[in-house]
Amino acid sequence: MIDRIINTKNIKDADVVILSAPYEHSVSFMGGTAQGPKKIINCLDNNLELFDVELHCEPAKKIKTAHIKITELNKLIPEKAAKKINSEYQKLLNDNKFVIMLGGEHTVSFGALEAISKRENPKDITILQIDAHQDLRDDSCDYDEKCDKFAHSCVMRRIHELGFHIIQVGIRTYSKYEYEYWQKNKKTITVFEWTKKEIPINIILKSIKTKKVYITVDVDGFDPSYMPGTGTPVQGGLDWHYGLDLIEKAIDKKELVGADIVEVSPQRDSVLTEFGAALICYKIIAHKFKKKLLS
Repeated sequence: MIDRIINTKNIKDADVVILSAPYEHSVSFMGGTAQGPKKIINCLDNNLELFDVELHCEPAKKIKTAHIKITELNKLIPEKAAKKINSEYQKLLNDNKFVIMLGGEHTVSFGALEAISKRENPKDITILQIDAHQDLRDDSCDYDEKCDKFAHSCVMRRIHELGFHIIQVGIRTYSKYEYEYWQKNKKTITVFEWTKKEIPINIILKSIKTKKVYITVDVDGFDPSYMPGTGTPVQGGLDWHYGLDLIEKAIDKKELVGADIVEVSPQRDSVLTEFGAALICYKIIAHKFKKKLLS
């Protein structure tokens, strides 16, 4: 029998459910994010080594992981797509499953966090956002005639309005509208700008005041040399090892309630981005269930 990370079809038995949300509607530069989840799943199933070189074990041998794909999302406008994701996510939460969602554009994160907000107090959870962009616009009117309040550039503002605190890491470009919103909400939005030097990880972790954390990884938060396949790349992002270390330490120190990896736009001649996203996904699973692995 072939060893696989996605190793069960029985959702009831799964420790982890990977939820694919292949949605692409409001991208503002290069397209392709709807193909991201499929490519990441392919890497998880066929390309990654099961053995974790840091934990010195095979997490997939102890952790049962299932996969579900949300279908027909691309037929929907962003607000309705988020509602469909919310509905599917709530079903998994009702079964007490830990969910990692794969996008798709960043809009999909709202559906997940809206579902979580119906079960837990958002003020008890901090969103750790790795991203080149703040995504704090109120709408997309300044660059898109469609003028959508649920565009990918607005997702963190909609999430903040649900009541979550947000820690943004890797930010290196934003609009004046986002800057103004951030300045008015500094008590609940902390921004670590990525301009000339890295911020020590312990400083970022100390800024997370809640016990619970949700991690959203927009792959453009990493430097494009590590994650070139993304819709709106920006030079000068997180170093690969720094980013992994931040994610792993956040999970080890806090209670992870959910995670997503978004904005993978597969390139014709490179699998670097989807492979990296798959590795991040596997690392999240391993550290979420680290006690089980080491017992």
